[in-house]
Amino acid sequence: MGMIAGVVLTLALFGFIFWPERNPFVQADKTRVDYLRERKDVIYENLRDLNFEYLAGKYPEQDYAEQRAGLEDEAARVIAEMDALTARGEVGRRSRA
Repeated sequence: MGMIAGVVLTLALFGFIFWPERNPFVQADKTRVDYLRERKDVIYENLRDLNFEYLAGKYPEQDYAEQRAGLEDEAARVIAEMDALTARGEVGRRSRA
């Protein structure tokens, strides 16, 4: 009796875990602001990595300054676009990509 219950439970567990979705190509819609938030997080992570690698001696001063300036400019553009979209109230608008 216990063995039958174990087999049934195991089959139910495998069915629950590996049951395919109805449509595997459907993805959750993201707004433009959601995309920009993710991009901002990636840029900040890249800045932290760049700073760590510079302190570890992997980059000369000039390369570090150029890359840091580029990342900071990109972060500023992303944040400015996020602020503009938020000010216009387009937070809920879905992106086409």
